Amino acid sequence: MYDYDFFVIGAGSGGVRSSRMAATYGAKVGLCEDYRVGGTCVIRGCVPKKLYVYASEYSSAFKDAEGFGWSAERPKLDWQKLVSNKEDEITRLEGLYGKNLDNHDVEIIKARGKLLDAHTVELTDENGSRTVTADKILIATGAWPSFPDIPGIEHAISSNEAFDLPELPKRITVVGGGYIAVEFAGIFNGLGVETSLLYRGEEILRGFDLEVRSKLRDEMVKKGVDVRINTNVTEIKKDGDQYILKLTDGNEMATDLVMYATGRQANTKNIGLEELGVKMKPNGEIIVDEYYRSNVDNIFAVGDVIGGMQLTPIAIKEGAALAATQFNDTPTTVNYDHIPTAIFSQPPIGTVGLSEEDAREKYGDDLKVFRSEYKSMKFTLAGRDERSLIKMLVDGKTDKVVGAHMIGPDSAEIIQGIAVAIKCGATKAQFDDTVAVHPSSAEEFVLMK
Repeated sequence: MYDYDFFVIGAGSGGVRSSRMAATYGAKVGLCEDYRVGGTCVIRGCVPKKLYVYASEYSSAFKDAEGFGWSAERPKLDWQKLVSNKEDEITRLEGLYGKNLDNHDVEIIKARGKLLDAHTVELTDENGSRTVTADKILIATGAWPSFPDIPGIEHAISSNEAFDLPELPKRITVVGGGYIAVEFAGIFNGLGVETSLLYRGEEILRGFDLEVRSKLRDEMVKKGVDVRINTNVTEIKKDGDQYILKLTDGNEMATDLVMYATGRQANTKNIGLEELGVKMKPNGEIIVDEYYRSNVDNIFAVGDVIGGMQLTPIAIKEGAALAATQFNDTPTTVNYDHIPTAIFSQPPIGTVGLSEEDAREKYGDDLKVFRSEYKSMKFTLAGRDERSLIKMLVDGKTDKVVGAHMIGPDSAEIIQGIAVAIKCGATKAQFDDTVAVHPSSAEEFVLMK
C-alpha cells in the first residue's frame, strides 16, 4: 500500500494542473516543491515578464500621447516600486495556486524531492529528510537557464535575476536571440536603459518566419536597441564598475550588466533519474511516449523536462492529458499541430502554423502568400515610425490556411482567434467571406487579396 496514488515533483504549470486533475478524478495526490508554487511562468517567467513589458511600453505611450493633444512633464520611473508591485502580484497568484490545490485536496509539501526507487521519493527541507511512497510519480521540474562555458561567465545574470535587480543599470547587453532575449531587450530599452542585443546567428528568432524576424529586428533598431547579429561573446572581464566583452569579430564593448538568454535546459540533475535508469537525451530531457510515460513504467514527465515547445499552455495540456489517461480511464494525447504563440517583443508578434520557409518546402509552387503592411491608426497622430506586418500562407490546392503571422500592436490577442480558425481547417475563401471589424488591425486578415 502506497502513501499516495500520484505524487508530483515540481509545482509549475504542468505539475499543478496534473495533480489537481488527478485529485478531481479521485486519486490521493501529493506534490512537493522546494521553492514557490507556480513555477517559472508565475514566479519568474510569463507573468512578471508581461508586467514588465507593460511597464516598459509606457515610455512610448507617453510620447504618443502628445500627438493626441496631451502634454505633461516627462514621467519618471520608480524601479523599486515596480519590483515591489510585481512581487505583490506574483505572491497573490501563488496564494491562489495554493488555495486551488488545497480545495482539491492535493497535499502540498515544501521540500525538494528525489527518487530513491520507482515508488519512493525522498523529501528534504530545513528540518531534514523523510520518504513517501506513490503508485505513480510525475517529474515536472521544468527547465533552468543555461550558460555557455566561456571565461568570466560568472559575471552574467539570467532572466531569473533580471526581475529583481537592486537598481537599473545605465547600460545592459543581452546575449541571445530567442523569445526571452528579444523580450528583455525591449523591456530594458523601454525602461530607459541603453540596450544592446548580441546574437550569434544570421537573424534573431530562429525557427520563426524569416520576414517577421527581419521586421522585428528593424523595428527594434528604430526604437534604439543596438542589435548585432553574427556576433557572440568570447570572454567577460570585470573592469571596475563595468564589464568588458570580447566579441567574435575581434572588437570589445563596455557594459554595466550582462544578461544571457541563450536557452534553457531540462531541470533533471540530481533527482535520482540516472540511478533509476530513466532514459534521457544528452541534454537531460526525459524521453517519454505519447502518454508521457518514461521507460520506467510508473514514472511520467510533462512540460519543459521533456523538451518540445517550452510554453506554459503546452505543459498544462500535457499535465491534464496525463491525469485523464491514468486516473479517468480516458487515454488522452496532445495535438501539437498549429500551436499559436506570442512573443512580447516591441512590437509584439503573434504566430500560428507554418512559416513561409517551411510552407514553401512542404507545398512548393502550390503555396500562396498573402501579406499586408501598414501603419496602425494609433500611430498616425502619434507620429511613431512603426509599421505592422500581417502574412497568411495558403495551400493553393485545398485553399486551406496553413500559417498566419503578425507583428504589430495586439498581435497576441488577434492570433488567438486566427488559431481557432486554422485549427478548424478554415480556407482563404472563408476568411474572405468574413465581414471585417472596422477600423481594426484584425480586419487585415479578412481583407488580403
